[in-house]
Order: sequence, then structure tokens, then C-alpha cells
Amino acid sequence: MQQIIYDAAVVGGGIAGYTAALTLHNFRLNALWLGQPGFGEKLAAAEHVRNFPSYSGDGKGLAALLSAQSAREGIVLTPARIDAVYRLEEHFVLSENQTMYAARAVILATGVESGGSMTGEREFFGRGVSYCAVCDGALYRGRRIAVVISSAEFAEEVEFLAGYAAEVYAFCLYRDPAFRAPNIRIMQGMPRAVEGGMRVERLRLNEGELLVDGVFFLKHSSPPAALVGGLETEGAHVRVDRAMRTNIRGLFAAGDVTGRPYQYIKAAGEGLVAAFSARDYLLGKTE
Repeated sequence: MQQIIYDAAVVGGGIAGYTAALTLHNFRLNALWLGQPGFGEKLAAAEHVRNFPSYSGDGKGLAALLSAQSAREGIVLTPARIDAVYRLEEHFVLSENQTMYAARAVILATGVESGGSMTGEREFFGRGVSYCAVCDGALYRGRRIAVVISSAEFAEEVEFLAGYAAEVYAFCLYRDPAFRAPNIRIMQGMPRAVEGGMRVERLRLNEGELLVDGVFFLKHSSPPAALVGGLETEGAHVRVDRAMRTNIRGLFAAGDVTGRPYQYIKAAGEGLVAAFSARDYLLGKTE
């Protein structure tokens, strides 16, 4: 069966991603919208939204309005957590575990993790630090690894890692974690830094250290540089121009992933601009 190559794929279920998907839909492009439902955890938790024109209320109310609009417009979110985006000849391939999607243009609207990154996390990416259990779990067969988990929804990925590793040390950012595998040890507190030489060798703790061969960070949005090889970033953010273009041809970014201010109205505006730029790229108006 021949794979569908979409005109564009939008990665991210928040307001930036939704605005980009809505705009591409209005352009009558064959676009794929990928992400987690609910328009983002930050919106769902917002007690009051004050900076979105014509709306005053809590985040759940705004999410309900967006959901109703998307239903009216026929815009469908495909639930997915993309773990890699790479260019293949004249289109991009996006992967989620063993599922592959293809698109001629891509808009990244993945947001940022509010907690930021741990010391050494970025430096050891690809040298013992990973964000994808399914992609890299087999590399740690019979080894000792640590996992920093942002949500209980990633518990199955920890169980998956335990099927390969000899020992798994789980640092959980949520209450009452529980696992089935006997080789998963729930740790108290949080590590302070990832350390090592050429590769990860240990985690620095508040008291002492933990010797490990690798560290997995399981969270809703991986650092953009880990998601797309060769992507130019500034810290945790993607470097873009005013047209939301990245340094990779056909790849655009919008919303919190491009930097502050982390505001819904800014995310919506950038999602709109990114969609216009993607359309121009597809029409051959820009490089």
C-alpha cells in the first residue's frame, strides 16, 4: 500500500498547532494535525485567560470553544507523540514508534516543558541521553538506566525499558507511581545533573551519585534539536525568522517552541504565519 504524502503536517496539539491546522484547512491543503488532545495541559490548568481577545474565563472554557470550532470545521487531530522528524529527498518523514507519516512541509508547534532541562541533559543527547524508549531501549540490554518521567501516561514506556535493562531507576514527577516489572526501582527526589566522559556515566543526586549507562527523559515535548537533526536552536527554543522559517527548507515552527512570551495570542499568531509560509513554500513562492 502506497503511503500518503500530505501537503503539510502540523506537530503539536496546542493553540499554535490548532491555528496552523485551521489555516491550512482553509487553504484547502491536505494537512495532517498530530498531537495530544485537549489543546495542551497548560490551557486546561489555566484559572483565568486574560490575554486572548474576546474571551474571558478559565482555560477549560477556551478549550471547549476551540473544540466546538474544530468540530464545525471538520479538523481532526490524530493522537500522536512524534519522536523524530527527518527529511527524505523532497518530503519529510515523521515517526511515532513504528508508525510513519510523510509530508512535504512540517510545522513544529510542540511547546516547551515548563521545568526546563537538567544540567548535562542537552550535552549528553545521543551519548547516553534519549527521549524515545522504543527507539533506543534495545541499546541498553542488560544495563543500568535511569528514567525521568513527567507523567503517569509514560508508565508503559518505562515497563518497555525494563524488558531490556537489568535495572531501571525511575524518578517520577507525579504522585503515587507504580510499576509491574520487578527491576524498576522508584527513586525519591530528583537528580541534579547528568555527568560522564564521552558518554553518560552517572546521575548527580542531592546526596551522592547514581552510576548508570543511560538516562531517558520521558516528557510531552522533546527538545526540538533532539526531534529534528540539524535544526538550529537557541537553548530550548527553535531559531526562526519573521516568517517562522527554520534553517531547514520546508520546516517551520510556531508557538512556545520559538521562545517567549509564552502567551496564547502569540501562539495563535505564529501558527497563522507558519501556515501562510508553508503554503507559499508548497506553491514554490519561497525556498
